[in-house]
Amino acid sequence: MNTFSQDIKKKLSNLNVLEKIIAINVVVFVVGLIFKNSFSWLELPSDFLEFIVKPWAIITYAFLHADFWHILFNMFWLYFIGRMFLNMFSTKMAINIYFLGVISGGLLFMLGYALLPNFFGTTSSLVGASGAVRALLIFICAYMPNQEVRFFTFNLKLWYIGAAIVVLDVLGLFGLNAGGSLAHLGGALLGYYYAKQLLKGKDIGKGFEKFIAAFVKMFKPSKKSPLKTVHKNKSKVGGYTKGEFNKFNNQKKIDVILDKISKSGYDSLTAEEKEFLFKAGK
Repeated sequence: MNTFSQDIKKKLSNLNVLEKIIAINVVVFVVGLIFKNSFSWLELPSDFLEFIVKPWAIITYAFLHADFWHILFNMFWLYFIGRMFLNMFSTKMAINIYFLGVISGGLLFMLGYALLPNFFGTTSSLVGASGAVRALLIFICAYMPNQEVRFFTFNLKLWYIGAAIVVLDVLGLFGLNAGGSLAHLGGALLGYYYAKQLLKGKDIGKGFEKFIAAFVKMFKPSKKSPLKTVHKNKSKVGGYTKGEFNKFNNQKKIDVILDKISKSGYDSLTAEEKEFLFKAGK
């Protein structure tokens, strides 16, 4: 038994943060199948008054899924988008975007039902991680819109993919899953705004990151340590100076372009990518 638990712990320790979120989602789904309707108190209600008495639902709803296909598609997309994201960005940023996408999706869901009850209906509840997955995907599409990915026999720019997904979600507002589409759009808006601000050198997730750190600290035993003076550099972004931040981003772009050359050859680069590589070479 000890060996089995140790193997589980070892495998979990080797997972990245988004894969661990996938594992939690799967466990919750299986437990939900065994104890039917046991997690209804974790669902996000469309009514703000109901939400007030269970505020945790703005996060917990994202760990629940309606059926097998719902969790399969969400976790499938999260796995592949997560691998791409974590090759370029930090784990902390992945957590920030994921959970801010969850919150944004939930807030837009409740806002839509509050402002347009005749369109969306009077009551409903929200489950699923789709808003968080949309946030990560649209972030990547907005951060490097002209980056091309292979789609069967031809290449597609990321912004084409992002735009198509948003259009489908807008059309979904007129379908059977209107509430879910609202949450998708909430996550997409967060991902887009996060990317555009990051390109300007501003990480909007730092405030959320500090809030979570402070919240976790409340439950940790305090340790006395010698007093010390710390100088804070306000020009830093995500722990880097602006110059270091730009250098880090440029190196990531170079790595992506070189990887593309190794797979498809120099001629597969766009004019913009060739120009960027030429300038970087200088």
